Amino acid sequence: MQTFLTPLSTQEENEYLRRMAAGDREAKNKLIEHNMRLVAHVAKKYYNPEDDMEDMISIGTIGLLKAVDTYNPGKGSKLATYAARCIDNELLMYFRGKKKRARDISIYDPIGTDKEGNQIHLFDILEEDSVDVVEEMEHKKALGTLAEILPRVLSPREYQIISLRYGLADDGGITQREVASRMGISRSYVSRIEKKALLKLRQAFTDLTESYKK
Repeated sequence: MQTFLTPLSTQEENEYLRRMAAGDREAKNKLIEHNMRLVAHVAKKYYNPEDDMEDMISIGTIGLLKAVDTYNPGKGSKLATYAARCIDNELLMYFRGKKKRARDISIYDPIGTDKEGNQIHLFDILEEDSVDVVEEMEHKKALGTLAEILPRVLSPREYQIISLRYGLADDGGITQREVASRMGISRSYVSRIEKKALLKLRQAFTDLTESYKK
């Protein structure tokens, strides 16, 4: 766990707030840096082995940024009290969203149907030797343009993770933990990016298929 700066004194905090209100960006940075310990404290309340603590601190930091941007000293509450609520809310929103996305996205999930009404799965698209599936698809051009869709639809990081996970570059897919180690990020972060990327691919393929029907 990284070491955080000590909280500011009341006098120091008031001075930085005054300077920030006058447009001093460095003062705002100081307020954020000296309240990171509070972010870690709130994040610990929600920690469980399935989540990466650094990821949770990153999410909580978003709440801190919102707090510093919207804090109004005239309303009576201290910055730390207000920031704690904002950090707490940000983490709660993250876990609510995570609960809604709890069902894992599988490469065997259906993404459309062929002309005979048979389901087409993401696995069928990613599988290089799916010649029979390609022949059955109503719009073969959709698969032919997959190489174009991937970099266009996905961000560079999403593209890299999907390529590594499913072996698009070397035919040797690797685990999320191996991807995380190679890219220097947490496994949970890889998982979130991968799920988001697969949803993007599913939507892009569906849209492309629909465009061929018109």
